[in-house]
Amino acid sequence: MEEMFHKKSEAVRRLVEAAEEAHLKHEFDADLQYEYFNAVLINERDKDGNFLELGKEFILAPNDHFNNLPVNISLSDVQVPTNMYNKDPAIVNGVYWSESLNKVFVDNFDRDPSLIWQYFGSAKGFFRQYPGIKWEPDENGVIAFDCRNRKWYIQAATSPKDVVILVDVSGSMKGLRMTIAKQTVSSILDTLGDDDFFNIIAYNEELHYVEPCLNGTLVQADRTNKEHFREHLDKLFAKGIGMLDIALNEAFNILSDFNHTGQGSICSQAIMLITDGAVDTYDTIFAKYNWPDRKVRIFTYLIGREAAFADNLKWMACANKGFFTQISTLADVQENVMEYLHVLSRPKVIDQEHDVVWTEAYIDSTLADDQGPVLMTTVAMPVFSKQNETRSKGILLGVVGTDVPVKELLKTIPKYKLGIHGYAFAITNNGYILTHPELRPLYEEGKKRRKPNYSSVDLSEVEWEDRDDVLRNAMVNRKTGKFSMEVKKTVDKGFRCGALQRPWEIFLPGECNCRRPA
Repeated sequence: MEEMFHKKSEAVRRLVEAAEEAHLKHEFDADLQYEYFNAVLINERDKDGNFLELGKEFILAPNDHFNNLPVNISLSDVQVPTNMYNKDPAIVNGVYWSESLNKVFVDNFDRDPSLIWQYFGSAKGFFRQYPGIKWEPDENGVIAFDCRNRKWYIQAATSPKDVVILVDVSGSMKGLRMTIAKQTVSSILDTLGDDDFFNIIAYNEELHYVEPCLNGTLVQADRTNKEHFREHLDKLFAKGIGMLDIALNEAFNILSDFNHTGQGSICSQAIMLITDGAVDTYDTIFAKYNWPDRKVRIFTYLIGREAAFADNLKWMACANKGFFTQISTLADVQENVMEYLHVLSRPKVIDQEHDVVWTEAYIDSTLADDQGPVLMTTVAMPVFSKQNETRSKGILLGVVGTDVPVKELLKTIPKYKLGIHGYAFAITNNGYILTHPELRPLYEEGKKRRKPNYSSVDLSEVEWEDRDDVLRNAMVNRKTGKFSMEVKKTVDKGFRCGALQRPWEIFLPGECNCRRPA
């Protein structure tokens, strides 16, 4: 298993080296014209039978390794989100220099034929995928996929973070402004992963926690919690006067108290301020809580077209190592929210921390077996700029990754060495199962197909004998060694039950938390 982890990580590392070298040699050209293979437009023709622009002929052939999907194993193609311009200079330049990844994609596949999808998710928004495949929009002609919202991208691009989101719900936020504010909060939640912790506070003359049961604390940004908070956003309505000083005091206190408990990310901290203006710079509050260390970054989002109070918000962001942006329409939300990720990734980029991350198991809807979509995990690594003029600024270029089917992990387990009652399993740093004999698929009601929205479970949900989370905590804290634990085992086809001491051995293969009960 360790060898397999190492092989996948090395494939990703080769992609990182190739991408950084290609970008180093590239000079940005605002007038660059480059015809690339757009994954949506390839092989499409106009009414006269001519290929569309960016839709040249792209040879596709069914391949049994990719579930007989029509793919091109010689080339990659590029997907651009529907809300972005295909020929934006930043995208065209990025697509141009990343074209050199094609050789590495093919070489990786030749070295390791078990590889599935390989890809590069750009910080500019485009997604280069190998092997090349045609993307089909939904019934509305839209492709909502944005690689920068995927867990593998978020985990690789930024360090864990504690975030307090402040939302202005004063009377001036009525109508479209409140709609944009709610969408901004939702987009911020999309950028948070399982390594992050957050809370949302609405404010006018008083503070209103979006979830009243979670006053004064932060919660893990897993899927369940984020969806729960989204449901409560609809209950926000605008009235009264905005008292930002009260909200800032509360946010700083929460972050300070939560950090002192030893909980949370124990890493980056940030306050996201969503408002239509600020009448003061509140420098006395920042001097009390955040200066001179500036451990908490302030990100300000000005809602609406008015710019009267923009200067105060800009000052707050700049004085606290954050970022200011203005969001005038719903169409502006996605791109403007993404800007904060670049800021939070800077320390990682400057220190050139090429950390390998593995995601928990998830459902891949593009590949399927006789049980439906297969369980998959992703190994990913960030790509940084090495150009002299940008290196000191910490520019994140994107994230590369490759998918690994969970069944491939299971094949590497030497079952004959484990004994009749032994088994091996692996978890992520958050305690979510990567592979485990009891990781059983959930089925749609009345159907023998896995639910497409299946998400992983925590180790404590399958190792129920570990009531005090001794095993789970040891694994999450990356401890190694041997210990034993009393478990109950059924015999005689379940008619009798007995207690026995089971020995466990914990080890760390490569760069992934993986454990084996002896």
